Amino acid sequence: MSEENNTPNWERGVLEKLAMSAIQEQRRARHWSIFFKVLTFGYLFFLLFLLMGWAGSNSDGSMSGGKHTALVDLQGVISADSNANADNLMASLNDAFEDKNTAGVILRVNSPGGSPVQAGLVNDEIRRLRTLHPDIPLYVVVEDMCASGGYYIAAAADKIYVNKASIVGSIGVLMDGFGFTGTMEKLGVERRLMTAGENKGFMDPFSPRNPKHEAFTKGLLVGIHQQFIDVVKQGRGKRLKETPEMFSGLFWSGDKAIEMGLADEIGSLDSVARDVIKVENIVDFTTREGFADRLAKKLGAGVASAFPGFGAQVGGVTLR
Repeated sequence: MSEENNTPNWERGVLEKLAMSAIQEQRRARHWSIFFKVLTFGYLFFLLFLLMGWAGSNSDGSMSGGKHTALVDLQGVISADSNANADNLMASLNDAFEDKNTAGVILRVNSPGGSPVQAGLVNDEIRRLRTLHPDIPLYVVVEDMCASGGYYIAAAADKIYVNKASIVGSIGVLMDGFGFTGTMEKLGVERRLMTAGENKGFMDPFSPRNPKHEAFTKGLLVGIHQQFIDVVKQGRGKRLKETPEMFSGLFWSGDKAIEMGLADEIGSLDSVARDVIKVENIVDFTTREGFADRLAKKLGAGVASAFPGFGAQVGGVTLR
């Protein structure tokens, strides 16, 4: 009788242990699931944090605890839809000049050129800032290339430092495009262009060449080229040793550019900060666009491309 009574108790105990073990296992699994979800969410938030640029692209010079050399980077093609646009560069330069601990500003350039409008805006702003802050020098340090629009900006600096192998110059203007009339004839394609205004189809790549339009374009390029030449002469002054080829669009190595007066000395970011400004602590003031800014520009460009009928038919004027 006692064995019969003990047997159910034994089975009940085993079942209770199994049930408790299963409940504990479910709890552990739930805890681990919550942990990994939180970890994944934190990782994704961190990536979003970096992509959106919330981490901050600029260093605050006032937090550095002493004098510093302010750095602004100009990297890549100068255009309204790139990070090297006038708004970003001017904002960076203003922050650098206005910081109370800035002993000098270095604009580090590595650019093949770009928009004459964007380059002209930055050149004007540099000249304005140098007038407002006469005690703060601005030096350009060239890395691989400072050509065309890049040099348009650099000409406003107090001095230009280069590497002996840097590419410097290309003081010229171009407007490029293509002509497809021969291809269309071979394919039997007829161009049907309708305009209001006799010059609205200016330099249309699918229409025959128009001497009047070509002459007008040449005059436009000559005028912008002269603006470029004037800016270089104003910025470099008596240091220039002019030659017939100086403003022809050719470019030279850094050491040759020094001989021609297009640059001043051999130097790097560190050497200029250390030996010229005499403040080795370098603080980066470069404005860098976040993911959201780039996405907004892409969307804006997409909307604009949806209405091609109102756009220009010619390629933009480029300093390169």
